[in-house]
Amino acid sequence: MERSSALPPNRSISLPTRLHPTYLRVEAELNKLRAWEVRYGSSSETLTANTIQAGLGGLSEVYRCVEELVYSSFTQRGELLEDALDHSVKLLDACGIIKDAQQKMQEQALCLQLSLRKRGQESRVEDEISSYLRLRKKLGKEVLSCTRSLKRSERKFEAVPSLKDYHSKMEVKVFRELNLMTSRILRTLMVFLSSPRSTIKNTRGGCSFVSKLWPKEKMKKIVSEVGSIDVAPFCVHDTEDMTMAHRKLEHLVMSLGSTHAGLDVVFRRLIRYRVSILNVLTQ
Repeated sequence: MERSSALPPNRSISLPTRLHPTYLRVEAELNKLRAWEVRYGSSSETLTANTIQAGLGGLSEVYRCVEELVYSSFTQRGELLEDALDHSVKLLDACGIIKDAQQKMQEQALCLQLSLRKRGQESRVEDEISSYLRLRKKLGKEVLSCTRSLKRSERKFEAVPSLKDYHSKMEVKVFRELNLMTSRILRTLMVFLSSPRSTIKNTRGGCSFVSKLWPKEKMKKIVSEVGSIDVAPFCVHDTEDMTMAHRKLEHLVMSLGSTHAGLDVVFRRLIRYRVSILNVLTQ
Protein backbone atom coordinates (compact mmCIF):
# COMPACT_ATOMS: atom_id res chain seq x y z
CA MET A 1 0.00 0.00 0.00
CA GLU A 2 1.45 3.32 -1.05
CA ARG A 3 2.15 5.94 1.51
CA SER A 4 -0.25 8.88 1.47
CA SER A 5 1.22 12.03 -0.02
CA ALA A 6 -0.48 13.99 2.75
CA LEU A 7 1.89 12.61 5.36
CA PRO A 8 4.93 14.79 6.12
CA PRO A 9 8.33 13.45 5.01
CA ASN A 10 10.55 11.75 7.56
CA ARG A 11 12.94 14.16 9.35
CA SER A 12 16.06 13.42 11.28
CA ILE A 13 16.80 15.17 14.56
CA SER A 14 20.12 17.01 14.32
CA LEU A 15 22.03 16.98 17.61
CA PRO A 16 25.37 18.64 18.30
CA THR A 17 28.28 16.31 17.66
CA ARG A 18 30.10 15.24 20.80
CA LEU A 19 32.70 17.79 21.79
CA HIS A 20 36.38 17.00 21.66
CA PRO A 21 37.47 15.74 25.14
CA THR A 22 40.13 18.44 25.37
CA TYR A 23 37.45 21.10 24.99
CA LEU A 24 35.83 19.81 28.18
CA ARG A 25 39.18 20.15 29.98
CA VAL A 26 39.55 23.68 28.64
CA GLU A 27 36.09 24.56 29.88
CA ALA A 28 36.87 23.12 33.33
CA GLU A 29 40.07 25.20 33.59
CA LEU A 30 38.28 28.31 32.34
CA ASN A 31 35.65 27.82 35.05
CA LYS A 32 38.43 27.93 37.65
CA LEU A 33 39.72 31.19 36.18
CA ARG A 34 36.20 32.65 36.12
CA ALA A 35 35.90 31.93 39.84
CA TRP A 36 39.35 33.47 40.41
CA GLU A 37 38.35 36.61 38.52
CA VAL A 38 35.08 37.00 40.43
CA ARG A 39 37.03 37.03 43.68
CA TYR A 40 40.20 38.90 42.75
CA GLY A 41 39.44 40.71 39.48
CA SER A 42 38.40 43.86 41.33
CA SER A 43 39.98 46.05 43.99
CA SER A 44 37.64 44.79 46.72
CA GLU A 45 40.24 42.40 48.11
CA THR A 46 43.97 42.91 48.66
CA LEU A 47 46.03 41.22 45.96
CA THR A 48 48.97 39.11 47.11
CA ALA A 49 51.77 37.31 45.30
CA ASN A 50 50.07 33.98 46.05
CA THR A 51 46.83 35.28 44.53
CA ILE A 52 48.59 36.35 41.35
CA GLN A 53 50.52 33.07 41.21
CA ALA A 54 47.24 31.13 41.35
CA GLY A 55 45.80 33.14 38.45
CA LEU A 56 48.93 32.80 36.32
CA GLY A 57 49.18 29.08 37.06
CA GLY A 58 45.57 28.53 36.02
CA LEU A 59 46.08 30.54 32.85
CA SER A 60 49.16 28.50 31.96
CA GLU A 61 47.12 25.30 32.28
CA VAL A 62 44.42 26.67 29.96
CA TYR A 63 47.03 27.42 27.32
CA ARG A 64 48.39 23.90 27.63
CA CYS A 65 44.93 22.48 26.92
CA VAL A 66 44.16 24.90 24.09
CA GLU A 67 47.45 23.99 22.43
CA GLU A 68 46.14 20.43 22.22
CA LEU A 69 42.92 21.70 20.66
CA VAL A 70 44.82 23.62 18.00
CA TYR A 71 46.51 20.41 16.86
CA SER A 72 43.31 18.38 17.02
CA SER A 73 40.58 18.12 14.42
CA PHE A 74 38.48 20.35 16.68
CA THR A 75 39.81 23.52 15.11
CA GLN A 76 39.29 23.87 11.38
CA ARG A 77 38.61 27.60 10.96
CA GLY A 78 41.70 29.23 9.48
CA GLU A 79 40.26 32.71 9.96
CA LEU A 80 39.77 32.06 13.66
CA LEU A 81 43.36 30.84 14.06
CA GLU A 82 44.73 33.85 12.21
CA ASP A 83 42.76 36.16 14.48
CA ALA A 84 44.08 34.31 17.54
CA LEU A 85 47.60 34.62 16.14
CA ASP A 86 47.24 38.38 15.72
CA HIS A 87 45.92 38.92 19.23
CA SER A 88 48.64 36.75 20.76
CA VAL A 89 51.18 39.35 19.60
CA LYS A 90 49.48 42.01 21.74
CA LEU A 91 49.39 39.67 24.71
CA LEU A 92 53.08 38.85 24.30
CA ASP A 93 53.88 42.57 24.14
CA ALA A 94 51.93 43.14 27.35
CA CYS A 95 53.77 40.27 29.05
CA GLY A 96 57.09 41.77 27.95
CA ILE A 97 56.20 45.19 29.40
CA ILE A 98 55.11 43.69 32.72
CA LYS A 99 58.16 41.41 32.97
CA ASP A 100 60.44 44.40 32.37
CA ALA A 101 58.61 46.41 35.04
CA GLN A 102 58.90 43.56 37.55
CA GLN A 103 62.63 43.22 36.95
CA LYS A 104 63.30 46.94 37.29
CA MET A 105 61.23 47.18 40.46
CA GLN A 106 63.04 44.22 41.94
CA GLU A 107 66.46 45.71 41.15
CA GLN A 108 65.51 49.12 42.61
CA ALA A 109 64.05 47.50 45.74
CA LEU A 110 67.33 45.61 46.24
CA CYS A 111 69.27 48.89 45.97
CA LEU A 112 66.97 50.53 48.51
CA GLN A 113 67.29 47.52 50.79
CA LEU A 114 71.09 47.77 50.64
CA SER A 115 70.96 51.47 51.51
CA LEU A 116 68.80 50.84 54.56
CA ARG A 117 71.37 48.32 55.79
CA LYS A 118 74.04 51.04 55.81
CA ARG A 119 72.65 53.13 58.63
CA GLY A 120 73.89 56.62 59.20
CA GLN A 121 73.94 57.55 55.50
CA GLU A 122 70.73 59.55 55.20
CA SER A 123 71.67 61.15 51.91
CA ARG A 124 72.22 57.76 50.28
CA VAL A 125 68.88 56.42 51.51
CA GLU A 126 67.12 59.59 50.37
CA ASP A 127 68.68 59.26 46.90
CA GLU A 128 67.59 55.63 46.61
CA ILE A 129 64.04 56.48 47.69
CA SER A 130 63.94 59.28 45.12
CA SER A 131 65.14 56.84 42.45
CA TYR A 132 62.51 54.33 43.53
CA LEU A 133 59.74 56.94 43.27
CA ARG A 134 60.90 58.08 39.84
CA LEU A 135 60.95 54.50 38.64
CA ARG A 136 57.45 53.90 40.04
CA LYS A 137 56.17 56.97 38.24
CA LYS A 138 57.76 55.98 34.93
CA LEU A 139 56.58 52.38 35.13
CA GLY A 140 53.14 53.59 36.16
CA LYS A 141 52.76 55.44 32.86
CA GLU A 142 53.90 52.42 30.86
CA VAL A 143 51.53 50.12 32.73
CA LEU A 144 48.62 52.53 32.28
CA SER A 145 49.21 52.69 28.54
CA CYS A 146 49.41 48.89 28.38
CA THR A 147 46.19 48.56 30.41
CA ARG A 148 44.30 50.86 28.07
CA SER A 149 45.53 48.92 25.05
CA LEU A 150 44.34 45.63 26.57
CA LYS A 151 40.94 47.10 27.43
CA ARG A 152 40.46 48.25 23.84
CA SER A 153 41.28 44.76 22.59
CA GLU A 154 38.89 43.15 25.06
CA ARG A 155 35.83 44.88 23.62
CA LYS A 156 35.90 42.80 20.44
CA PHE A 157 35.96 39.54 22.40
CA GLU A 158 33.16 40.22 24.89
CA ALA A 159 30.37 39.02 22.57
CA VAL A 160 30.39 35.72 20.69
CA PRO A 161 28.95 36.11 17.15
CA SER A 162 25.85 34.17 16.19
CA LEU A 163 26.88 31.01 14.34
CA LYS A 164 24.65 28.16 13.18
CA ASP A 165 27.31 25.48 13.31
CA TYR A 166 27.65 24.21 16.87
CA HIS A 167 31.36 23.37 16.69
CA SER A 168 32.22 26.70 15.09
CA LYS A 169 30.40 28.48 17.88
CA MET A 170 32.32 26.49 20.50
CA GLU A 171 35.64 27.21 18.78
CA VAL A 172 35.01 30.94 18.72
CA LYS A 173 33.87 30.86 22.34
CA VAL A 174 37.06 29.12 23.52
CA PHE A 175 39.49 31.42 21.73
CA ARG A 176 37.62 34.58 22.60
CA GLU A 177 37.37 33.69 26.27
CA LEU A 178 41.04 32.70 26.35
CA ASN A 179 41.95 36.12 25.00
CA LEU A 180 39.64 37.83 27.50
CA MET A 181 40.91 35.92 30.53
CA THR A 182 44.55 36.44 29.56
CA SER A 183 43.99 40.16 29.18
CA ARG A 184 42.10 40.47 32.46
CA ILE A 185 44.66 38.48 34.45
CA LEU A 186 47.47 40.61 33.02
CA ARG A 187 45.56 43.73 34.02
CA THR A 188 45.08 42.34 37.52
CA LEU A 189 48.83 41.72 37.69
CA MET A 190 49.38 45.36 36.72
CA VAL A 191 47.11 46.42 39.60
CA PHE A 192 49.24 44.25 41.89
CA LEU A 193 52.39 46.02 40.71
CA SER A 194 50.84 49.46 41.11
CA SER A 195 50.57 51.46 44.31
CA PRO A 196 48.70 54.64 45.29
CA ARG A 197 50.62 57.81 44.52
CA SER A 198 50.32 58.82 48.15
CA THR A 199 50.27 56.22 50.89
CA ILE A 200 51.77 58.05 53.87
CA LYS A 201 49.72 59.10 56.84
CA ASN A 202 51.43 61.33 59.36
CA THR A 203 50.68 59.48 62.60
CA ARG A 204 53.80 60.06 64.68
CA GLY A 205 54.77 63.65 64.16
CA GLY A 206 56.27 63.35 60.71
CA CYS A 207 58.17 60.71 58.78
CA SER A 208 61.73 61.82 59.46
CA PHE A 209 63.93 63.10 56.66
CA VAL A 210 62.09 61.33 53.83
CA SER A 211 58.72 63.03 54.45
CA LYS A 212 59.70 65.87 52.12
CA LEU A 213 59.86 63.39 49.26
CA TRP A 214 56.13 62.85 49.55
CA PRO A 215 54.44 66.19 50.40
CA LYS A 216 50.87 64.82 50.19
CA GLU A 217 49.97 62.98 53.38
CA LYS A 218 46.47 61.83 52.48
CA MET A 219 46.06 58.10 52.98
CA LYS A 220 44.56 56.28 49.99
CA LYS A 221 43.24 52.74 49.78
CA ILE A 222 45.97 50.19 49.15
CA VAL A 223 44.73 47.32 47.00
CA SER A 224 47.87 45.23 46.58
CA GLU A 225 50.59 43.62 48.64
CA VAL A 226 53.17 45.64 46.71
CA GLY A 227 51.33 48.87 47.55
CA SER A 228 51.29 48.08 51.27
CA ILE A 229 55.01 47.25 51.28
CA ASP A 230 55.74 50.51 49.49
CA VAL A 231 54.78 52.43 52.63
CA ALA A 232 57.54 50.96 54.80
CA PRO A 233 60.66 52.82 53.61
CA PHE A 234 58.98 56.23 53.82
CA CYS A 235 58.24 56.32 57.55
CA VAL A 236 61.54 55.49 59.21
CA HIS A 237 61.92 56.94 62.72
CA ASP A 238 64.16 54.59 64.64
CA THR A 239 66.04 51.29 64.52
CA GLU A 240 62.85 49.27 64.87
CA ASP A 241 61.30 51.05 61.87
CA MET A 242 64.49 50.53 59.89
CA THR A 243 64.43 46.79 60.61
CA MET A 244 60.76 46.53 59.67
CA ALA A 245 61.33 48.46 56.42
CA HIS A 246 64.20 46.14 55.56
CA ARG A 247 62.06 43.06 56.14
CA LYS A 248 59.19 44.40 54.05
CA LEU A 249 61.52 45.26 51.20
CA GLU A 250 62.93 41.76 51.39
CA HIS A 251 59.39 40.43 51.12
CA LEU A 252 58.74 42.76 48.18
CA VAL A 253 61.76 41.37 46.33
CA MET A 254 60.52 37.83 46.93
CA SER A 255 56.98 38.69 45.80
CA LEU A 256 58.23 40.29 42.60
CA GLY A 257 60.44 37.29 41.96
CA SER A 258 57.61 34.78 42.36
CA THR A 259 55.15 36.69 40.15
CA HIS A 260 57.89 37.20 37.57
CA ALA A 261 58.48 33.43 37.48
CA GLY A 262 54.75 32.79 37.09
CA LEU A 263 54.44 35.30 34.27
CA ASP A 264 57.47 33.79 32.56
CA VAL A 265 55.67 30.43 32.42
CA VAL A 266 52.64 32.09 30.79
CA PHE A 267 54.95 33.95 28.40
CA ARG A 268 56.54 30.68 27.25
CA ARG A 269 53.11 29.04 26.95
CA LEU A 270 52.00 31.93 24.75
CA ILE A 271 54.98 31.41 22.48
CA ARG A 272 54.24 27.68 22.18
CA TYR A 273 50.60 28.52 21.51
CA ARG A 274 51.67 30.79 18.64
CA VAL A 275 53.99 28.12 17.24
CA SER A 276 51.19 25.54 17.27
CA ILE A 277 48.87 27.92 15.39
CA LEU A 278 51.56 28.69 12.83
CA ASN A 279 52.23 24.98 12.33
CA VAL A 280 48.53 24.31 11.66
CA LEU A 281 48.16 27.28 9.31
CA THR A 282 51.20 26.29 7.25
CA GLN A 283 50.23 22.63 6.84
